[in-house]
Amino acid sequence: MRLQCEVEVRSRLLPTCGLRGRAKGARALLSLGRRPDRPPGHSVYLMVCTARDRAGARYKLKENIEQFFTKFVEEGKATVRLKEPAVDVCLSKANASNLKSFLAAVRLAHRGTDVEALPLSVLVPAKTSEVEKPKTKMIIMSRRDYPLTKNFPYSLEHLQASYCKLARVDMRMLCLKKLRTLDLSHNHIKKLPETIGDLVSLQELNLHNNHLESFCVALCNSMLQKSLQFLDLSQNKIKALPVQFCQLQELIHLKLDDNELIRLPFKMGQLSQLRFLSAARNKLPFLPSDFRNLSLEKLDLFGNPFEQPNPLVPSIQLKIPLTLLESAARATVNYRIPYGCHLLPSHLWEDLELAKTCQCGSACLSCFIQTTVTMNLHHVAHTVVLVDNMGGELCTVECFSICIREGEGKMCAVHLECKVGKFVMVLNSCGH
Repeated sequence: MRLQCEVEVRSRLLPTCGLRGRAKGARALLSLGRRPDRPPGHSVYLMVCTARDRAGARYKLKENIEQFFTKFVEEGKATVRLKEPAVDVCLSKANASNLKSFLAAVRLAHRGTDVEALPLSVLVPAKTSEVEKPKTKMIIMSRRDYPLTKNFPYSLEHLQASYCKLARVDMRMLCLKKLRTLDLSHNHIKKLPETIGDLVSLQELNLHNNHLESFCVALCNSMLQKSLQFLDLSQNKIKALPVQFCQLQELIHLKLDDNELIRLPFKMGQLSQLRFLSAARNKLPFLPSDFRNLSLEKLDLFGNPFEQPNPLVPSIQLKIPLTLLESAARATVNYRIPYGCHLLPSHLWEDLELAKTCQCGSACLSCFIQTTVTMNLHHVAHTVVLVDNMGGELCTVECFSICIREGEGKMCAVHLECKVGKFVMVLNSCGH
């Protein structure tokens, strides 16, 4: 029987001699078995092997344990106090379930009963791979250094594979369940696999300078919703992000520079944790009205061809009277009637998920009046890089009239002050 954990062997005699008895814990392999040079029937030993002593130190167990300390066994910690020699074997960073099983076997060996039923191991020196500290970080900066025949260590928490000319994400990376940071920048990746969403611990994903043309909807609906905090999609070929992108609500830092974005998701305001947003040098003509709900520390929208606001020339997509589908959809959203893919056909459920919001708070699906007005970006972010314009939907003609009046006031302000921090916002009106 074997157990991998960190071990610290403390002598209880050293303090009596005025010496320091504490030592730093080391990665170790614990084995429970009989010595190979002794015939069957002899005592069971506990062997502790470390990287410095792979041959291992052996401790007799039968009637040689003074006390077990298992208060923190659920945290993977325990201590076995031996009588001879007078040492405490302190275990930590062990799998709790494996530790419990190992301690139960040690107790039986101490009592000397049912020894034959124990899953004993042959006490042989440990392999280097069994006692070395788990590798948590790997950086690969060239195709030549990329591992083609070996798997990545399962203990990895940080993996960078840049300048490796990868055309796709290596499926071996998707088995690294402890991975917190994945950096695949400066490669040739065109598409992301849905299974990246199975990396439940992933907090940072860097895809800078690849050939991505889209961001997978499945990733927006995956476990990344609860873990992803940093996302770099800069220097790709992305033209639009899906509406579901705004479900990644733990995002703090988002980089979208140097893409081909023609719009941002109209529910951007749902990214309540977002503090740093950079979308410089794209093709954005305006920003969604929900954008004003963000609370950013830094915003960079430099180099976008923002349109000049023109609230007097709206885009009217309004049908009077409203269709039954439009009326029903608005009522469902406005009155917060529960719905889901288990209650509605998938296309209706998706339509409701894409419903826009008027400035008055009402919902509009496919019937609305769209116009653009200006807004001060410093209402959204503390630090703003030069930019010009913003946009949204209005639910009614009345809302549109109010918008024009407010927009004219803001236009006057533009003439009185520097345009730094101004941008065009698209507004939508539902038309009732």
